Amino acid sequence: MEGDVAKPFPTVDVPDHAHYTIGCVILVIGITGMVGNFLVIYAFSNRSLRTPANMFIINLAVADFLMCVTQTPTFFITSMHKRWIFGEKGCELYAFCGALFGICSMITLMIIAVDRYFVITRPLTSIGKMSHKRALIILIAAWMYTISWSLPPFFGWSECAYVPEGLLTSCTWDYVTFTPSVRAYTMMLFVFVFFIPLFVIIYCYMCIFRTIRNTTRSVSLAHSSSRQQIQGEWKMAKVALIVILLYVISWSPYSCVALTAFAGYADMLTPYMNSVPAVIAKASAIHNPIIYAITHPKYRYCAALLSSSSVLL
Repeated sequence: MEGDVAKPFPTVDVPDHAHYTIGCVILVIGITGMVGNFLVIYAFSNRSLRTPANMFIINLAVADFLMCVTQTPTFFITSMHKRWIFGEKGCELYAFCGALFGICSMITLMIIAVDRYFVITRPLTSIGKMSHKRALIILIAAWMYTISWSLPPFFGWSECAYVPEGLLTSCTWDYVTFTPSVRAYTMMLFVFVFFIPLFVIIYCYMCIFRTIRNTTRSVSLAHSSSRQQIQGEWKMAKVALIVILLYVISWSPYSCVALTAFAGYADMLTPYMNSVPAVIAKASAIHNPIIYAITHPKYRYCAALLSSSSVLL
């Protein structure tokens, strides 16, 4: 028992500054993500912006905010200690939260793309269809879907497990073990929570681009209000597209690492090759507030208002 407490998890032989650097980067990402996503939630919860479509944006911000809250302090502390210090259950809980909120972000981005698809490509049939109640049901379904993919490693179903990764200061699902059940879970995870949502997003935006191009031509001589409405919807779609692209770019290196291990080449992966992509993936939580800070005046107004209130206090 005492031996387990003294050395619950192994360490890797890397310079101390590697742990400290990653810890500091994670701390900056986490603080930025917590503050930024809180501002998104605060801004879009305003009565004038509390539309069904914006409920999806709020849900994305909530998932990213919780990602930062559950991952940053733990990762930073273990990096300063240069090892995982929270035990096996702590590792499982940490990895479960990372999987839960990361997958939920991807599914929410797909929902946002589908919502923009119906509003822009089928405006007449979508009028009045997306109510607050329907949006809430969609989000509940998204969270249930996300939980169903996050739980198997937590309970160790079919040899799946959450284990330390990279520099052994963070945890994720075991994508390295080369067994049929682990490889099957890894492949299904990629198919159902990454590739299928990504293909849906690509299809939606291909249709949106085509519709915007055709509609712009047809209303070029129409009333200015029609053009303004199209431009407004297109602006929202472009903002969503930028957020989606940044999310996919952030998770792509991590996906490549996991797929490399899936293919049987885990021995080629160094601790750095496992850890750095994981840090880049966690940085996806800060893109959403940064994009809205640049593009949305209401967000900037709420941020300025909150800052001025803090100064007064």
